[in-house]
Amino acid sequence: METKIFQAEELAYAAELLKRGELVAFPTETVYGLGADALLPESVKQVFQVKGRPSDNPLIVHVADFKMTEPFVDKYHPLTEKIVQHFWPGPLTLIFPIKKNSLSAVVTGGLSTAAFRMPDNKITIDLIKKTEAPLVGPSANTSGKPSPTTAQHVFHDLKGKIAGILDDGATQIGVESTVLDLSGEVPVILRPGAITKEQLEAVLQTEVLLDKHLVKESETPKAPGMKYKHYSPDTPVVMVRANDWEQAIAWAQQEQQRVGMLAGPAVGEKFATEDRYIFEDDTVEAATRGLYSGLRALDEAGQSDVILTQVFEESELGAAYMNRLKKAAGQKYFEKN
Repeated sequence: METKIFQAEELAYAAELLKRGELVAFPTETVYGLGADALLPESVKQVFQVKGRPSDNPLIVHVADFKMTEPFVDKYHPLTEKIVQHFWPGPLTLIFPIKKNSLSAVVTGGLSTAAFRMPDNKITIDLIKKTEAPLVGPSANTSGKPSPTTAQHVFHDLKGKIAGILDDGATQIGVESTVLDLSGEVPVILRPGAITKEQLEAVLQTEVLLDKHLVKESETPKAPGMKYKHYSPDTPVVMVRANDWEQAIAWAQQEQQRVGMLAGPAVGEKFATEDRYIFEDDTVEAATRGLYSGLRALDEAGQSDVILTQVFEESELGAAYMNRLKKAAGQKYFEKN
């Protein structure tokens, strides 16, 4: 199969392919999604096959407006209207109980709930409208590997496996959306993202819980990205605390390990390593935007035996960054002797 890269003016053709049951990757503000018509179970099955993704993993359903959720949702949480008004379109996925048989079990992972999101990307909103159906959209990459933040990342992973990729440049945020479970009485964040617990609580004026449970391989997750290890390159990743860089690099050299560094300019300028990917600046925003690109670049360069990576405080956006980094590293920090 030839995989075409489409520009915005070719959007109508991309929508036609989706209607025919083909797979087309699309841009969002978070990462690129692997699109299929959510109402065509055979197309959705192809998503799992192409990604090599476990079929128990539920998929997020992408909609062009809130009204598109109505044929599927059985009951909305009382806070839904306030949440949608403040955070949609945007990097926030909402989980609701759904009407029986309204969505295929291939989409829901066999659960009685489903996840919905309205992405903050005009091209993709127009794509959904032209397709005249909601789209599933897991990250458009090989399952378990770093998610794609450019069309070129998607092409690298899925060339020859999907019909096309709608290109809208690099994503602005760089990690997947916050997943908020609204199927119970109390809102619970199942996956942290750019919409933080603090932001949600400020708008809702009520407590929002944070589920820190790591799903084992044998368990069925309620939302994507809940597995213990995920987003991992082939090269081992080790997290390094602020005061441990010197010792970490010395350890790697002693072990004759070629070091790849993923960090901000302050760390990058202080320590020379064989291969480096330096974030745009020292903020957590820059680190979050560059995390997946950096892991991919260092891994694909093949010049490192280990990737040493900068950590950030686990608050606000740092919670999302560290959630992804910990899984990429299999929870492994450099530990002093």
